[in-house]
Amino acid sequence: MNDSAIAPARSSNFLKLFLNGIVNENPLLALMIGLCSSLAVTTAVVNGVGMGLSMTFVLLMSEVVISVFRKLIPDSVRIPVFIIIIAAFTTVIDYVLKAWFPDLSKAMGVFIPLIVVNCIIMGRVEGFASKRPLGDVIPDALGMGLGYTWVLAGIAVVREILGNGSVLGFQILPDSFQPILFFVLPPGGFFVFALFISLNLFLKKTVNRKKSA
Repeated sequence: MNDSAIAPARSSNFLKLFLNGIVNENPLLALMIGLCSSLAVTTAVVNGVGMGLSMTFVLLMSEVVISVFRKLIPDSVRIPVFIIIIAAFTTVIDYVLKAWFPDLSKAMGVFIPLIVVNCIIMGRVEGFASKRPLGDVIPDALGMGLGYTWVLAGIAVVREILGNGSVLGFQILPDSFQPILFFVLPPGGFFVFALFISLNLFLKKTVNRKKSA
């Protein structure tokens, strides 16, 4: 196979793995893992985006390192090694936020250090990165991370608008709007998350129905 044929194949595989995490195997809407921190930080858009990008960084760097050294890591100690690698990058992002974005770091509190035990990351490094080459893990990590981020941001937008009437400090709803406290509280997070899951299932069924037709 010549280079002209290999390039489109690689590009197609990259795109497939990237979109898989955003849509088909979205960690929140499809796999439904990593929900605790997701519902806790989505009371504000900036928190949701900050958490999503932090998790994306840790996931990407952990998958890259583990993929590169996967053949050198003994099976008997792979889980402790994975945890150490994840913890190292979690510490990096935690210190970066504390140094450069102290307000964001304070708002997200313990949920940044808890990235180290986020089941999304452990699941991907164990089930994917430890078995796949570098060219596969980069689009996988980016897709999973951005899939996680857009859902957090989407939930946060709905909760912030209905709970405060504004987004990122900009007034969206008129002054006459009475903020709905329910959406700021944990039950509101579960309710909005359920709406997102329902919408995702509806869109998937619609697409599958059209394909069948």
